Amino acid sequence: MAGGRVRRGSGAGPARVRKKPFAGIGGGRARWPPVSTSRWTAVLPDLAPWRSSRDFRLLFYQGTVTYFGSFMAMIALPLQIKHLTDSPLAVGAMGAVELVPLVVFGLYGGALADAVDRRRMILLTEAGLGVLALVLLVNALLPDPLLWPLYVVAAGVSALAGLQRPALDSLMARIVPHDQLTAAAALNGLRYQFGAILGPALAGLVVAYAGHASAYAVTVAGFLGSVVLCSRLSPAPPVEGAERPSLRGIAEGARYAWSRPVLLGTYAVDLAAMLFAFPNTIFPFLADELDAVWALGLMYAAGAVGSMVLGLTSGWVSRVRRHGLLVVLGATVWGLAIAAAGVSPGIWPVLLCLAVAGAADMLSGLGRATIWNQTIPEELRGRLAGIEVLSYSVGPQLGQVRAGTMAGWTGTRPAFWSGGLACVASVAVLAALLPKLISYDADTDEDAQRRRAAREAEPV
Repeated sequence: MAGGRVRRGSGAGPARVRKKPFAGIGGGRARWPPVSTSRWTAVLPDLAPWRSSRDFRLLFYQGTVTYFGSFMAMIALPLQIKHLTDSPLAVGAMGAVELVPLVVFGLYGGALADAVDRRRMILLTEAGLGVLALVLLVNALLPDPLLWPLYVVAAGVSALAGLQRPALDSLMARIVPHDQLTAAAALNGLRYQFGAILGPALAGLVVAYAGHASAYAVTVAGFLGSVVLCSRLSPAPPVEGAERPSLRGIAEGARYAWSRPVLLGTYAVDLAAMLFAFPNTIFPFLADELDAVWALGLMYAAGAVGSMVLGLTSGWVSRVRRHGLLVVLGATVWGLAIAAAGVSPGIWPVLLCLAVAGAADMLSGLGRATIWNQTIPEELRGRLAGIEVLSYSVGPQLGQVRAGTMAGWTGTRPAFWSGGLACVASVAVLAALLPKLISYDADTDEDAQRRRAAREAEPV
């Protein structure tokens, strides 16, 4: 329910300490050469944000609890609609009622996040999501559960998530030191991927063996715990003189994004990648062609597995300075991997390609989140996060429409490989049109330097 797809210096990571060699029983000469922890810190996730920020730890716990609870409802809700109607159209209609509230309230939530205390906004929306989960629980306990509340709750969840996400995203740059933003993004992405892999699996078991009401009860409990954690966050008031939410304010954020080629490039590249190479909706058809219906669940999970592997070995990303290059490289590999999946001869190569695509998407997401957090002024951060919601939500939705339509015209495999190649071509064109995205350097970019100076000037 709540939560977001994915996403997010100098590598201010854990101290590198050389271990003493193992001397064996009773001392003596070491039997192995000294082992340096730098070998591990070079690839393991950078835990510096975890150590330096209490609020980051609270949000990490809060997100973990929310993800597991939300996945229960995300699995149970469409299954309950299917149980009540036995209609694919009725299940698909849930996506239609979710999209518009997410876009509208995402934009408004971005303007609101710049004008109010972000902690209070997160707390209230999280409490609202818990109330909606309670409505699902009460409805499921009725002798004859009603259908219409499920759609009302789906729309309400989408609206509250749209309001909440800009506040959550824009808070990260305030609570994490400037040079630890990439590491924070990697840890957040890792948390989400664990939830994306384990959450649906556990949810499926709960729904199958304990019923919809039990799944919703877990969701309610999750939001209750999340509200408690959110209440312990430090206040995050708006900057002095912040204007009230308005269409003019939203337009101001859009103009700022349009005037910054680096920011514009991050949005455009992500939108192109999702539009042309997000084929999840035709996974069942590819599974049929490969005579591997048994592997359909693995196809949906493969991308999350790839992202998780990248997250678990993301220590090196904290030392990258060319984050725009990460965005372009990640999107390019994503397109190539999707194209390769379309021509792979069997299910196991397909799963490997999807895992590579997931890792590439994670890499691109880390670059995007770092650029946003390193360059956007505090007074515009919420509105720009609201604009990011559009890229996050509209791209995959349109991508599924493209994939389904293309598969109907040309077949499943051409829909895969043509979309992947179109993604690569569009990313190449965007990189040529927006060269500042490729050349972005966290140490020399003017906006990044300005934001770094602003953070250093803030009182401790």
